[in-house]
Amino acid sequence: MSAAPAFVVKGGRLVDATGVRSGDVVVGDDGSIVAVGPDLSAPETLDAAGCVVSPGFVDIHSHLREPGKEEAETVETGARGAAVGGYTCILAMPNTTPAIDSASVVREVLDLGRSAPCDVRTSGAITVGRAGSQLAPMAELAGLGVTLFTDDGAGVQDNLLMRRAMEYAAGLGVTLAQHCEDDALCGGGHMHEGEWSSRLGIAGQPAEAEELMVMRDIALARLTGAKLHFQHMSTAGSLAMIAGAKAAGLDITCESTTHHFTLTHANCATYDPVFKVNPPLRTDEDVAAVKAGIGNGTVDCIATDHAPHTPDDKIQPFDEAPPGMLGLETALALALTELDLEIEQIVGLLSWKPAAIIGADDRHGRPIAEGNPANLCVFDPDEEWTIDGAAMQSKSRNTPYAGRRVRGRVRHTILEGEAVVRNGEPTR
Repeated sequence: MSAAPAFVVKGGRLVDATGVRSGDVVVGDDGSIVAVGPDLSAPETLDAAGCVVSPGFVDIHSHLREPGKEEAETVETGARGAAVGGYTCILAMPNTTPAIDSASVVREVLDLGRSAPCDVRTSGAITVGRAGSQLAPMAELAGLGVTLFTDDGAGVQDNLLMRRAMEYAAGLGVTLAQHCEDDALCGGGHMHEGEWSSRLGIAGQPAEAEELMVMRDIALARLTGAKLHFQHMSTAGSLAMIAGAKAAGLDITCESTTHHFTLTHANCATYDPVFKVNPPLRTDEDVAAVKAGIGNGTVDCIATDHAPHTPDDKIQPFDEAPPGMLGLETALALALTELDLEIEQIVGLLSWKPAAIIGADDRHGRPIAEGNPANLCVFDPDEEWTIDGAAMQSKSRNTPYAGRRVRGRVRHTILEGEAVVRNGEPTR
């Protein structure tokens, strides 16, 4: 028996991997799309006039802090913020306390996500405790559905261990994701090493600290045949090497974050730790390279690196405060405001491209077509609004964009046929 119509998303412009067209979308009571076309009706209507209707967004780099740092964020609050930002799927990073390096912690995070207004998936740590000395039980975690492994927050420093991790991952058919940072070269730096670190008297991290690890891991990927994903790429040199590796046929993808194409190291001039992030904000030339990489396909997707911290943590002096910024509720608007791209390119960078990287494209990022899961985002690409950290769903407030005027706002988010966000407000 076919699903009965539950509601219709009416009057929008449909944007997915197949192209752009006008039409209505009828969502069935089984959570699937039951009809797409003009002048459709259902018992209830969700207004999409003037809006884009797209597959829901997918963030492959979210710090949800639970377990261990629930005062900053929980799976529930992070997922609610994600839904308000148009996301129907997010991937939790493993730098929790304890780290997500065992089957029990994977199950805990997945269980916490079952009632969330977003499909919460989790990555696994490459090494036990993210300590960089012993491989985590990757096969066991892959058996629970983990498709991406990373020690995010730390790069795997040991060359031989990283080679072994790649060989193991290649055999399992999973992806290794790397936080590229050479610890020795960073030397305790807290921002980009350059003009502004010198002016401010803050120890810096050179671009080469990222680029050396990118170079090493490209070489190891060539050696092992592993599938490799580079996280939060921030320098022109890194992107040039990745472009070359892709041209050579290596199975490599990469992401850049919203803050790495909207902010520079000059934003640190006030010593405000809200601008402290890792990898650090870079130069104008690096920002231009990130934007160019997003436009030409070197960068495969936009990630948020959503990293909540309590006010007590972030109010510390710049060199003592933890790095990280909020990102889930502002990514769409920043992309629409700052990137000179067609709407379908931006949606792809936020939706079906990241979904494919983590193997979530069976349910997310799918074309808006009959029979596919109703995981959808409805957003007004022209609505202007002012970012306000206090109005966010996150338990934390560390957004660097407070007071910034942006364009583009989510109106509705639909998860498995349920409107979890209506008219910009969460329903659960």
